[in-house]
Order: sequence, then structure tokens, then C-alpha cells
Amino acid sequence: MAAVFIIACLSPYINPANWWFFGFTGLIVPYLIVLLFFTTIFWLIAKPVIAWIPFISLCFGWQQLGVVFAWHAGAGFNKKKHTQNIRIVDWNVRSFNGLSKNIDAKRLTRNEVAEIITNMQADIVCLQEFNSSTQRDYADNISLFTKAFPYYFFSRDYLRNKGNYHSGSIIFSKYPIIDSGKTKFPIAESLIFADILKGNDTIRVFNTHLQSFKFKKEDYIDIEKIKEQDEETLSASKNIFNKMKLAFTRRGVQSDIVRSQRDLSNLPSIVTGDFNDVPNSYTYFNIKGNWQDCFLKKDFGIGKTYLSLAPTLRIDYILADNRFSVKQFDMVDEDLSDHMMLVTDLRLNK
Repeated sequence: MAAVFIIACLSPYINPANWWFFGFTGLIVPYLIVLLFFTTIFWLIAKPVIAWIPFISLCFGWQQLGVVFAWHAGAGFNKKKHTQNIRIVDWNVRSFNGLSKNIDAKRLTRNEVAEIITNMQADIVCLQEFNSSTQRDYADNISLFTKAFPYYFFSRDYLRNKGNYHSGSIIFSKYPIIDSGKTKFPIAESLIFADILKGNDTIRVFNTHLQSFKFKKEDYIDIEKIKEQDEETLSASKNIFNKMKLAFTRRGVQSDIVRSQRDLSNLPSIVTGDFNDVPNSYTYFNIKGNWQDCFLKKDFGIGKTYLSLAPTLRIDYILADNRFSVKQFDMVDEDLSDHMMLVTDLRLNK
């Protein structure tokens, strides 16, 4: 167990684009930490000399321990925003229930999402899996936000219906956007940025949606087969494995692109998005670098942001460079997406 944990501790430093195996090891780190902790206690009682093995391995993985759990209990979140703070909302909105064929459900969800975000008194809103259409009023999602957030930049990664339907990542802002840009990934989506002018200060906000496992309804059925040791377990396992391997490989490439663009910015900068990877991964450590993880700075617990599959999937992030102070942070489950909404208040240090 200690040996597997030490190998897993190497995952932040080894790009899964070259060594896909390490993408899988990052997923099991939280469970290994718990097992090693209780193993240490057991051997302290049964045979203290052996307790050194799990204890030393946990010390070896101190960086992994540091990103799994936030320790700011009772920090809370004050909805009233200080005038000097910048409130950021990040949310994967799951296409406003766009996979549903029920038009009434789509219409209801999109209005609720817009109302909730507006009520959060946000200054900047970063959304993934956002879609909008100019053909139908019930799908013109951009217009829901422009009254409160008149400035925006949309990646438009996917075009359908002869270009009348767009989807991808978007940045909305109450403050003027004086520059913006897009870096397309080799496959799938992109990284976008917006330079936002607040008073005399210009800040750069990045938003992205990295490669997902692309699990479909039948894949979740396969996962249940694996759990229940169904007779089709082997076939189901191969299917899930291949999708995960491909995603780990692509995210390794994408995270390098995000990191390089992040490093090119001379402005005070923030990276938001759905990384589709856990904190114990190369993706997270590569993009974060020495920046601040707003969740770790001001929250408490493991911080699950994806509401399906496992209790340890923190895959959505707001990262801020060290020119900001993180004042508060919260995760909000509005039962309108399979992701939690992240909200944080940042203040630019003068």
C-alpha cells in the first residue's frame, strides 16, 4: 500500500500524455491516504516498528495531502460583497439541461441558472458547457446574462445548425473587456481569456473545459456492471478503461497549453474551469504551479465539485496568482447541473 502511494505521488510530475498510467494513480490517492492513516494507527498499537512504513510514506506525499483537504472550518460566506473585492463565479452548467429533449425543462433550467448567478452579485462569470442559439428564443442563453453582464467573450467551440447554434466556454463581465483571445486545443475545446478593466486595474481571466471521459448513459450502466461483478464486467471494464486512458492523454497536452498561456500573461491573472481531473493529477499541479487554489485557501473538506460517480471528485477550480488575496470561497449546489457552482471573492493587492 505504501509503495503504491509513493508511485501515485509521482503523478503530478509525469505527463500522462507520455505515461498514461499515472493518470489513473492520481484518482486513488485520497483512498490511499485514508488507508495509510488507519494502518499507521493499527501498527502503532500492534507493532510500532512497522508503523514507520505507512507514516514515512505519508510524509513523502505531503504535497498530495496538502491538496486533498482544505482546513478552514467555519469560514462561511458573506453574500454582501466588499466594494474592493472582485466576485468570480465558475460553473459547468451542463448545457442548461441541453441533453434533455424536454423544451419546457430546458427553458426552466436556463432561467433559474441565470437568476441564481445574477443574485450572487458576481462581477465575472465563467461558464463551461454553455450553449446559445440565435434561432429560438428559448435557446438564446446569452441574452439572459447581458443585462447584468453586458460584456462577454464566447469560445464557440462547436457550431451546429449552419452556425446558428454555438457551445463552449464563456466569460461574462460587469466591467469592460478590453482584449480577449482563444487558444484552440488540438482536439475538442479551447482556452479563452478576457482582459477586464476594473477602475484603473486590468486583470486577465482564463476559462477552459479540458477533455472529459465522455461517459454516456451506457457507460454509467457499464460502471454499475463492474460494481456488481456482472458477467459482462470484462467487456465493460475495457470500454471504461479505454475512454479514461484517452482522456488522461489529451488532458496532459491541454494542461501544457494552459500553463504556457498562463505564464505568458504579465497581468494579474485568474484561471477558472472544469479541468476534469483531481488535485492529485499532473493536470492540476501543472496548471496551478505556485498559484493559489481558492478552495484550499478558504474552505473546509475534500470539496467534491462533480456530483456523480465518486465522493472525491474535485475537478472544478478557481486559481489566482499571488497578486490577489483570497477573501472568501464557497461551493453551491443548486441541483441544476451535475457540477457545483464555485464562487470566490478576490482582492487585488496594491
